[in-house]
Amino acid sequence: MATVGRVVVLLWVDILAMYAMYVMMAYLTNVWKLGFTHAAAIVNIFWGVVTVLPLLLAFLVDTILGNYWMLLISSFAYSAGLGFLTMSTPPVLSNAMGTCSEYKPECIGQGQKVLFYTALPLIAFGMAGHLTSWNSFIAEQFSGEEEDLDHNTFWRFFFSIFAVIITTIVAVLALPYIKPWSLRFGIPAICTLVATLLFFSGSCSYKYLRPTGSPLTMFIRVFVAAASKLFYTTPRDVKELYEIQNPEIHSVPHTRSLRCLDKAAILIPTKPREEQEKNMWRLCTVTEVEETKTIIRMIPVWMTFILCGVVSSIGFTYFVEQLDHLNHKVGRLTVPSVALLWFYEQAQNQCTKLYAKFSNALGESGSRKFAPSFGIAVSMILAILCCITAAKVENRRLGVVQKHGLVDKPDETVPMTMFWLLPQFVLLGAFNGIFNYSTICFFIDQSPATTRNYLPFFISGVFGVGILGSVLSVFVVGKVSESRGKMNWFQHNLNGSRLDKYYWTLAWLMAINLVIFVVVGVFYRYRESELEDQEGEEFGGIDEPYNDDSKCFCCCC
Repeated sequence: MATVGRVVVLLWVDILAMYAMYVMMAYLTNVWKLGFTHAAAIVNIFWGVVTVLPLLLAFLVDTILGNYWMLLISSFAYSAGLGFLTMSTPPVLSNAMGTCSEYKPECIGQGQKVLFYTALPLIAFGMAGHLTSWNSFIAEQFSGEEEDLDHNTFWRFFFSIFAVIITTIVAVLALPYIKPWSLRFGIPAICTLVATLLFFSGSCSYKYLRPTGSPLTMFIRVFVAAASKLFYTTPRDVKELYEIQNPEIHSVPHTRSLRCLDKAAILIPTKPREEQEKNMWRLCTVTEVEETKTIIRMIPVWMTFILCGVVSSIGFTYFVEQLDHLNHKVGRLTVPSVALLWFYEQAQNQCTKLYAKFSNALGESGSRKFAPSFGIAVSMILAILCCITAAKVENRRLGVVQKHGLVDKPDETVPMTMFWLLPQFVLLGAFNGIFNYSTICFFIDQSPATTRNYLPFFISGVFGVGILGSVLSVFVVGKVSESRGKMNWFQHNLNGSRLDKYYWTLAWLMAINLVIFVVVGVFYRYRESELEDQEGEEFGGIDEPYNDDSKCFCCCC
């Protein structure tokens, strides 16, 4: 129990740190006085790196480091990054003695900027490292203890869930009421350091598994082997290609597509077969080639997911910025901003569960392989509705701003309740939940069995590219709006900008993206799932959504 507790505590502090990072937009605009598009670019680059990095870190874990060292190194980086972030906050001093307050940008010196921009990569690496290895390391600790699980698992699970719930409640209710930013960032920094030391103190009692190699290496080997035989002719008879003939070894039948990669399985007649088999970088099996082809055929489908990341990124940037400028009072009670994030997460979880049941019913009717594609299309429709709703609400907010003369008063609260934003947060949560579940199912059904441990990282990586691409999309849309002889839609503050037009642009782009996805889906060659003969053990039997927060970190989830 003590060993598991030292590992689980890393997850608890992740929640505190994550909620502290959610308010980064408000920190950059209210304290550093950055333009909201500049602040959004910093936040989007941060979360983009967090979601893209796990794929690379998973490769390092499987080939070099192992889960323990990844958790340890990333935890120390996490602690250092949050510490630097805390030190980068301006001091809270009174103006009565002529000193600066924390809301004046001139109080932020060069040293604080260096600390801030050093902290963000460290925190991103720490988060990504935890997302990569936490779940796998927990599984390693339970390996070989199946007999003891019945007796101890319940209490371990109960105390872990209870602690996570308490930590979440503290993060949601307490952190927003802490005014000094040094404390908002400092409390997670201290908790992370304590958790890291607790985790390190149990190093002698953990189980360690050595890295066994990454399946991603296979794809590189196929390309290297094919390139090395570029001038060889591919035989017409498939049986002349190299394959290990063993019924106990998993094999994939040959396909006629992407024949150029078949060169990786060519046996050179002038060299001994045994000598060629020893060099894995010059000779691959047909199965390895076919699994590489499967991944390549999925790339056009992946490309349509990038814009989904762009839409999802507005949830923790522009939605949060809008939320920060609205009225948070309900009677005498002041509702914290993160309350809407709770509604977002509930919408994400509940919609995922509902769609999971619908997907399983669809699978039982004989349309299993099309269920994930249908879910992805539904999630894209929800993304369109989210952008349209956000545009309508923002247009109304700008009307209130102009009515009360607040265009040049960005620090004033707009007399409009924050709950106007509730529908767009709910739609965004439903979009993310159904999209994440459907893409997981699509990868399980269509990807090679050797890559299934990388499923969450592939999906979050594609989302991360979209989040990073949102920075470019804002720049391009702003320049295009300015080139047409009109005002740039993105001004220094939110009240002077036309964020509603950007939302309309995203809605149109997502509608076009939906059409492209449908066309790609029609021409996509669906792979016969290996799971269909197993009575849905991994896919059809998913009654609950894939909701592994330790691995799936797409956007706001």
